[in-house]
Amino acid sequence: MESAEPAEPWADDRRRRDLRAGFDRAAEDFQRTRPVCPPQLFDDLIDLAGLRAGDRVIEIGCGTGQATVPLAERGLAVTAIELGAELAAIARRRLAGYPAAEVVTCSFEDWQPTGGPADAVLAVSALHWIDPELRYAKPAELLRAGGALAVAGCHWARPADAGPFWTDVQQDYQAVGYEGAPPPPPEQIAERHLPAEAERFFVETGSRRYPFRLGYTAADYLAILATQSGTRALGAARSAEFLGRVRRRLESLGWPELTATFVALLTVARRR
Repeated sequence: MESAEPAEPWADDRRRRDLRAGFDRAAEDFQRTRPVCPPQLFDDLIDLAGLRAGDRVIEIGCGTGQATVPLAERGLAVTAIELGAELAAIARRRLAGYPAAEVVTCSFEDWQPTGGPADAVLAVSALHWIDPELRYAKPAELLRAGGALAVAGCHWARPADAGPFWTDVQQDYQAVGYEGAPPPPPEQIAERHLPAEAERFFVETGSRRYPFRLGYTAADYLAILATQSGTRALGAARSAEFLGRVRRRLESLGWPELTATFVALLTVARRR
């Protein structure tokens, strides 16, 4: 049931807005534990979007800069929009050496752009939190003719050689009624494509997938669980019960080092 964030969660608008604001409450844990997409994804993004050094990119929901920093390192001029003040502050700190990158503390829906059209709009594990009426319409308005929309994210997976902890911990998810299903094997996580509602604004030009693994201490695994929207959606009592169950399981195993498996996905489209 681990999920970096579900592809289409929380249809209720108030619930969606409440949950997306919650990431700011544990900004340092978010920065330390959230998976970063592999470098090849950013190289492919630039290639598929036809970007060059100096091109202007608008990033939706940058968090603490997990994607912003790799883009700035590749010479792009990034304007990153982040709702959470604590998250945005960490992103600014990390981007201090990149004068062409800026972080604006604002919701994407309310943000009013300055300057000319952008060459690309990027959302990494963020587009599903945007108001559905603006999710594709506003990026299209921000882009120059032929500009690119790039959507990416990291999804939990469980390979056949995963240790028994990854199977046993599902009992803790089930015990508290955690939403979602257990993560599939990486080979079952296919490339993602833009939904039908995006076709009015964009023509998809490419999609890629990137399996990878990351090591976590037991404490950091607990921390990443606490930052996830699915955990916070349980409410205070059930989320505390859930994290307590996982903590006791990790304690019983001697606080092991854990290897988590992910599949990063990238989809790129051109504005019509």
